[in-house]
Amino acid sequence: MDDVAEAIARIMQQAETRSMVFEYGGPHGYTYEEVLRTVAREAGLKPNLVPLPFAAWHALARIAEVLPSPPVTRNQLELMQVDTVSSPQSPGFGELGISPHSVEEVLQQMCRKR
Repeated sequence: MDDVAEAIARIMQQAETRSMVFEYGGPHGYTYEEVLRTVAREAGLKPNLVPLPFAAWHALARIAEVLPSPPVTRNQLELMQVDTVSSPQSPGFGELGISPHSVEEVLQQMCRKR
């Protein structure tokens, strides 16, 4: 989050960048499984991941949506099926002179604060 806050501050200081659209991405791309394993590793946990096809997830989400606070919804599952990556053609951290922190670095900072 510090990287994004710094980027916003720099954009606001430079009139020529205020109308530009920026896409921010970290130094590495991750699959959903890699994110889960990375978070678990940095938190000192051993994940027990069970692969389920999206059809099963959708059935579970349909049932869960009747709960007051569903743990997962069909809309969330739809978003999980779409890769969310920043476009290399769009300006990002590099154009603002920022080297983004890795997920691992941010997680290490978060785990130390607890």
